[in-house]
Amino acid sequence: MNHQTESAVRSGAIAVWVILAAGCGAVPEGEAARGGQPAAAASPAAAGSKGGSGGIVKIVKSDSEWRRELTPAQYHVLREKGTEFAFTGALLQEKRAGVFRCAACDLELFASGAKFESGTGWPSFYEPIAAPNVTEIADDSYGMRRIEVNCSRCGGHLGHVFDDGPRPTGLRYCINSVSLKFDPAKTAKTVAKTAEKAAVKADSTH
Repeated sequence: MNHQTESAVRSGAIAVWVILAAGCGAVPEGEAARGGQPAAAASPAAAGSKGGSGGIVKIVKSDSEWRRELTPAQYHVLREKGTEFAFTGALLQEKRAGVFRCAACDLELFASGAKFESGTGWPSFYEPIAAPNVTEIADDSYGMRRIEVNCSRCGGHLGHVFDDGPRPTGLRYCINSVSLKFDPAKTAKTVAKTAEKAAVKADSTH
């Protein structure tokens, strides 16, 4: 392979990676049906932000503190809004019952029951454990409009949400595996009850 050919191959590979990273990978035709039939649902917010609050106490730390507490890979994604390579995440094939938490602050983010096989190379979920636990923000990077998903407690970057997911929401939360930690000890049912109690308590205080 001569120098010009090698350079062309390298440039092509980089271009493909940029496209995949920008969209967390496009869902191949029919892939969303693996987790249920595709559904028409309200699209993610087109501008501004939503989610967050819900009584969640924010965690604020300095850059140096985050660097000490997180691995280089975690820091790059959670604090620098990076994207891990597709099909490399440790939690991509995780199929046990349990809860996916924020790797930085331990906030419960997604239940295993909402995880589905999207074929994109990143863990995908059709809904968060509770809407206030994630914050969605308009993201205009890469010359396109996307919706970024962050942890509502620490502000860590998780991934993006798209409106090409399965029923019942029609959404696909495309999340970097390195942004999460998995807790198999706590089932989705337990988490749902906890979230319900928190919601009732929040309503009673208003």
